[in-house]
Amino acid sequence: MAHHGHHVASSQKALMLEMKSLQEEPVEGFKITLVDESDMYNWEVAIFGPPNTHYEGGYFKTRMKFPIDYPYSPPTFRFLTKMWHPNIYENGDVCISILHPPVDDPQSGELPSERWNPTQNVRTILLSVISLLNEPNTFSPANVDASVMYRKWRDSKGKDREYAEIIKKQVHATKAEAERDGVKVPTTLAEYCLVTRAPPTDDGSNLFYDDYYDDEDLEDEDDNDHDCCYDDDDDSGTEDS
Repeated sequence: MAHHGHHVASSQKALMLEMKSLQEEPVEGFKITLVDESDMYNWEVAIFGPPNTHYEGGYFKTRMKFPIDYPYSPPTFRFLTKMWHPNIYENGDVCISILHPPVDDPQSGELPSERWNPTQNVRTILLSVISLLNEPNTFSPANVDASVMYRKWRDSKGKDREYAEIIKKQVHATKAEAERDGVKVPTTLAEYCLVTRAPPTDDGSNLFYDDYYDDEDLEDEDDNDHDCCYDDDDDSGTEDS
């Protein structure tokens, strides 16, 4: 076991630093805690459904488990909440290229560059998962039935409502869980953007988002786009009156 020692020390340090950074500058729409305070390798991540998407008002619980040699190997990401989605397996495991080790596997249709590497981190995983929820990848689905149904919905421009209806039901089913956990789920963009933000410690706390979304046209009303979250100063136009 002794040779595990340096891995444990370095992965534990890496995870503590990431947890600290995520508490100081949270990713919008996520609430992150340790399943057990004494175990750095097992995280509970609650996801709030982004407003203006099928998932609006939803409260989805997930587990992230990190390997001893993190960040050289990726964590696993599993939904505990029942999900109907092309890229989520029956058991809740998320199938997403960023969580796959970078072996050369032409069968998968994934480029090694899209896969895990040690510069990825929890933040990049969370952003990938939230965009996957809104834009499923139908290339090699984990749930074939959900994928077929999603494609019907997409190709019929939303006339075939079966996919949307199932997700609505699932979102509705999460309300009881949110109540049990005493969590208020955001339903407007303004709430979604505030809900996880730690009290500002200094003026620099928003720099990452401002630089990152600098050139987005935030006035552009695109329903699938929740980037406007990062525009804190001006809420006009983001909420339904």
